[in-house]
Amino acid sequence: MATILLDTSFVVALNNPKDKNHIATRQFSSGKGNIYLLPEIVLTEAAFLLGKAGGLPASLRFLDRLVAAPAVLQSITLPDLKRAREIMAAYPEANLDFVDCCLMALSERLNIIQVCTYDRRDFSVFRPRHCAYLELLP
Repeated sequence: MATILLDTSFVVALNNPKDKNHIATRQFSSGKGNIYLLPEIVLTEAAFLLGKAGGLPASLRFLDRLVAAPAVLQSITLPDLKRAREIMAAYPEANLDFVDCCLMALSERLNIIQVCTYDRRDFSVFRPRHCAYLELLP
């Protein structure tokens, strides 16, 4: 059983039927046996984007699914924020996204090697301390 971090692009695709990756994301997420960690910073960003795209009905559907979902909420700590800043500064030309850097820091702290994301660019640039690279799913 693997522990997998969820990124905003994956969460939005899972919860937005109009997203081009929605069907593939639903099929992938129907697999059992993994522990899915939903960082609270991703929750905030995903809720904003889903509400912006679909208004209150989309926000309410997202919250209903979230309460019923098997994902585990994961907090970002001050050391995670410090490490996220270090990661951002280490790759200045890449202009890495803050939320992605927080996930990268979490992956190191929690020794997680898999991330569900459609944001291949940022995560492909990053070289973690705890493994050669992060495995990007699906």
